[in-house]
Amino acid sequence: MSYLDIHAHFADEGYDFPAEWERIRAAGVETVVLAGDTAAHSRMHRDFCAEHDGAYFCAGVHPSVTEGFGTETVAALTELAGDPKCVAIGEIGLDYHYPETDKPKQREAFVAQLETAAKLDMPVQIHSRDAAADTLAILRENGALLKKGFLLHCYSYSPDLMAEILSLGGYFSFGGVACFKNAARVWECVRACPQDRILSETDSPYLSPFRGEKNSPANIPVIVKRLAELRGEREEDLKVAIRKNANKLFGV
Repeated sequence: MSYLDIHAHFADEGYDFPAEWERIRAAGVETVVLAGDTAAHSRMHRDFCAEHDGAYFCAGVHPSVTEGFGTETVAALTELAGDPKCVAIGEIGLDYHYPETDKPKQREAFVAQLETAAKLDMPVQIHSRDAAADTLAILRENGALLKKGFLLHCYSYSPDLMAEILSLGGYFSFGGVACFKNAARVWECVRACPQDRILSETDSPYLSPFRGEKNSPANIPVIVKRLAELRGEREEDLKVAIRKNANKLFGV
């Protein structure tokens, strides 16, 4: 069973292609889903995926760059979502990490993109940092918009919140942070996640399992091995589960 990376970024990240793609495939990673953080980057990912087997993309606007978000943005995302290799709207959500954050604008863009996904009959990939309560509230209030499913990527909140999100139909992906020595809360969440809701990611070029290095989907085998160790499962069994989950949620 091949490996997959459900959440990575290539656009404007300085990777050396085609060498990097060859390295990824040589590592046994056959599927990579590229997350959009702006409409422009989503277009770049669309173009990359058109030329690479096993590459898929999401169209979305990251919460940290929602200034100027409006009807034109929604129209651009809708057009991108019509591409056969677009598998979700994302990454969308809330990020309250920085003090100057425009929280109302983030919430507005989040709901607008949930509405867009529902109209297009597509799942979503969600980013949430330092915004657990508001994220949960929006998901609860907009449950009717989540009919095609949703993923909380790079999940690092609590198992208790995980239970709440599971009840709404959520999935969870984990990456290089699970390999860190001081990530006890993430380890707890990895162990608590049901096997039919777990996925593997890198969030490349960020959060490499090797501190200080640029991340790559080629590191997915290292991450999956660690996830299996934490869960007390055979790596091959976890790979099968991850593949089934990715196919059910995103069709990849």
